[in-house]
Amino acid sequence: MAKGGTTLENEAAQSTTALGPLVGLAREDFVGAVALLLRETASDPGRTLKHMQSFGDDVVKILTGKSELAPDAKDKRFMDPAWRYNPFFRAGAQYYLAIQKSAKSWLDELELDELERDRANFISNIIIDSLAPTNTLIGNPSAQKRLIDSGGLSLIKGLKNAYNDIVHNQGMVSQVNKKPFTLGENIATSKGSVVYRNAMMELIQYAPSTDEVYAIPQLTIPPQINKMYINDLSPEKSVVKWQVDNGIQTFVISWKNPTKDEGHWDMADYIASCQTAIDVICEITGAKKVNVSGGCSGGQTTAMLASKMAAEGDDRLGTVTLMVCVLHPQQNDIEAGSLMTENGLKLAKQRAAKKGIIKGNDLARGFAWLRPNDLIWNYVINNYLMGDDPPAFDVLFWNADATNLSAALMGDFLDIFETLAFTKRGAVEMVGHKVDLSKVTSDLFLLGGVTDHITPWRACYRSTQLFGSKDVTFVLSQSGHMQAILNPPGNPKAKYFVSTKSGHPPADVDAWLKGTEEVAGSWWPFWMEWVQKRSGKQVAAPKSLGSKKHPAMEAAPGLYVLEQA
Repeated sequence: MAKGGTTLENEAAQSTTALGPLVGLAREDFVGAVALLLRETASDPGRTLKHMQSFGDDVVKILTGKSELAPDAKDKRFMDPAWRYNPFFRAGAQYYLAIQKSAKSWLDELELDELERDRANFISNIIIDSLAPTNTLIGNPSAQKRLIDSGGLSLIKGLKNAYNDIVHNQGMVSQVNKKPFTLGENIATSKGSVVYRNAMMELIQYAPSTDEVYAIPQLTIPPQINKMYINDLSPEKSVVKWQVDNGIQTFVISWKNPTKDEGHWDMADYIASCQTAIDVICEITGAKKVNVSGGCSGGQTTAMLASKMAAEGDDRLGTVTLMVCVLHPQQNDIEAGSLMTENGLKLAKQRAAKKGIIKGNDLARGFAWLRPNDLIWNYVINNYLMGDDPPAFDVLFWNADATNLSAALMGDFLDIFETLAFTKRGAVEMVGHKVDLSKVTSDLFLLGGVTDHITPWRACYRSTQLFGSKDVTFVLSQSGHMQAILNPPGNPKAKYFVSTKSGHPPADVDAWLKGTEEVAGSWWPFWMEWVQKRSGKQVAAPKSLGSKKHPAMEAAPGLYVLEQA
C-alpha cells in the first residue's frame, strides 16, 4: 500500500496541499473572474449569438447521429466502450464535448489581455469539468454496470461513503482510506527521540544506524502547513532513514499545530525557533556548523533563516538544500495564479487576522477546488458512484492530516510573494533584518520536479541566481511536487537531469537544460554524495540521543504530530 499507487492515487499525490501565494485567494477573486465572463457575454450579443448558433448546429448533428465529436483518447473519463458503441452514452459525451468546443471557441474570440484570458480559461474549465456526464450515475456507464453487477450494493456503499464524508469529513469527498495507517507503527517508524520542545516546535533527533557518523549534522525544516513525517513516511521511502543509513546525524523540526490563540505566530517567531534548533543541535553534537534542508514553504523558511544568519554574522550555517521551493515567484507560474489580485490578497489577510488561524481543512477544501478533476470528481466517481473505498496511500494519508496556519504567518508569506523579498537584495525588511540572499555563501543544492504544477521547476530554477553561493547544483527529478522528493532508489521509472557543465548555473533555464544529462535512477544517492562531501570527517556514532542539557524525551515522531486541526 505504500510502494506503488493507482492512477487515482498518483494524480492526487501530485496535488498535495501546499503553502504558497494561493492561500491569499479570496472569494472575490473567483467572483471577479466569473463577472469578467458575464461582462464579455453582455458586451457583444452578436458574438454570443453566433456561438450559440454554432452550438445548436452541433446539437442537431448529435441528435441525427451525424456528429463526429469524440473525446480525446487519453481522457480517462471516457474510456468505457459504451461511450463509443452505446447511442445514448455517445450522444451524452458528444453533447458535453459540444459545450466544451463552443466555450473554447467563444473564449478565443474575447478581447482580453493575457491575464484576463488566463482567468477566463481557468474559471471556465472548472465550470465545464463539473458538467461532465461521468460525474452522475445516469451519465456514467461504468457506474451503472457496477450497480447491476453488485446487485445494488455499490449504490448502498456509495451512499454510506457520502454520509460518512458529510458527518466526518466536513462534506468533502475523502481522498484516502486512513484506517490502515497508524503513526509509529507503519508510518513514521524511524527510531529517534524528542530532544527539545518549546511552544512552537519539537526537535527530533534520529538514532544513528551506522558505527560512524559525519561530524556536521543535518537539520530538516518542514513546511508549516504539513506535518513533518513526510520525511519518514515508510521505511522504503524515508528521507530520514536514507540519511541515518548513510551516516548523517539527522534532526527534524516538528511544528506545533497552532490554535486561534496562537494566530500571532509570524515568520520571525518561526525563524527564532529554527535558530534555537541550531543552538540545541550544536550543543548535542558539538558541531560548529549545521547543514539545513527544507521543502516547499519549509524551503522559504530555510532561505529566510539563511538570510537572517548571514545578516547577524552567524557562520554556523553549513550547506543549504531547497526542494520544490519557489523564492522568485511570478503570477503566471501556476494556473490559478491568474485569479490573484491585490485587493483579494488584502481581503484574505484581513479575514485571516480576524479568525486568528486558517483551518487546515478549509485550506485543503479551497486547494481541491482549484484542481477539481483530480481532487474532487475523481473521488466522487470512485467513492460514491462506484462504491469503492478511497485508496490507502501513505502520501495521501499524510496530506489529509491537515494542520492550521497562523494568520500572521500567512500574512508574512503573502508579503514575501507581493514584495518579492528574496529578489531585492536588502530592499525589504522582514524578521528583524533586510532580506539579502546574496550574502548567503553556503553551498547550495536545489531540486525541482518535471511535472510539478504547485512549484513549477522553472520557477524553482530561478533560485540559482539569488544566492551569493559559488557552488550551486540544480537537479530536476522526473516527477511532481512531493513525489519528486519521495523518489528513493528502487523505482524503475525514476530518473533525473543534472548539468554536465562546471561553474555556476546560467540565468537562462533553457541554456541549463541543454547542458544536462539524463541519469537513470533516484537522485537520492547523488544528493547524499553531495551532502557527505560537505559534512566533515567521520566520527564515532553517539551511543545515546540528546545530551545532559537536552535529554531524550518522547519517542519519534513526538507529540505535536498527534494534534489534529
